[in-house]
Amino acid sequence: MITGAGAELEPHAWSVPLRTRFRGLDVRDGVLVRGPAGWGEFSPFWDYDVAESRRWWRAAREAAVEGWPPPVRDAVPVNVTVPAVGPERAHAIVAASGCRTAKVKVAEPGQTPAEDLARVEAVRDALGPSGAIRVDANAAWDAGTAVARLRELDRVGLEYAEQPCATLAGLAEVRRRSGVRVAADEVVRRAADPLAVDLREACDVVVLKVQPLGGVRAALRVAEAHGLPCVVSSALESSVGIAAGVALAAALPELPFACGLATVALFADDVTTDPLLPVDGALPVRAAVPDRLAEVAAGPGLAARWRARLAAVAA
Repeated sequence: MITGAGAELEPHAWSVPLRTRFRGLDVRDGVLVRGPAGWGEFSPFWDYDVAESRRWWRAAREAAVEGWPPPVRDAVPVNVTVPAVGPERAHAIVAASGCRTAKVKVAEPGQTPAEDLARVEAVRDALGPSGAIRVDANAAWDAGTAVARLRELDRVGLEYAEQPCATLAGLAEVRRRSGVRVAADEVVRRAADPLAVDLREACDVVVLKVQPLGGVRAALRVAEAHGLPCVVSSALESSVGIAAGVALAAALPELPFACGLATVALFADDVTTDPLLPVDGALPVRAAVPDRLAEVAAGPGLAARWRARLAAVAA
């Protein structure tokens, strides 16, 4: 058992395969904890250290012990996420999604600019001229490369580019020179103090992720501090973690963009028989009950690693 804000929280480690390799992963795993307010998810990626993972634990503890602020909407529009797949597969993913916005992964290691362009063009074909396309490079480019790549990709019309390069100065240069709106992700959520990051000139949109920012309430404070349009995205969570993202999106005063919360579709399995998957391009605002914990339970070795990690973070 783990103690969280005076409550005893029992951890349940889970592991599920992904349909397509994503963020360098073939399998996603984590821990679910249950408390008086419901279920919370703790699933920091394995390359995150104890200090950074503590925010993820605060988010899980908030969900399990405190619950979330009241919503101001009962559904959240979402984008379909397109991994770094070939154009035919990209087209099929978008066509089957029912979403009118697509977030397309680009700058995958080992792939060429031509492959990125073919993927984005296939997504445009699947969406039609009225759909919105955003690309995510996960900070892979330097500023000069980002400007060149985005000018090429913007032939299809881009809504924005998410974290095209790693630094605030780089983002500002890309925003100034490319003509494409920029969304900031890693420079906010991985900052020592996400509230204090100076986003002036660097971006047009702020990406909010519940676990990396320390919970729904913490993410709302980040949104308020920066005063920019926000997009809520997942950290590749199970439906339990996605429910927290939906709660954040539902509590924001304004929601001008579709949110990146339809990522359960990337999983080959889930912790619940009622996964949070979009219908007509939107997710309902509701909790997720993990009633398949036995079926997706992590093996003994992985479960022990998660228990040790959780104990270190929660200490």
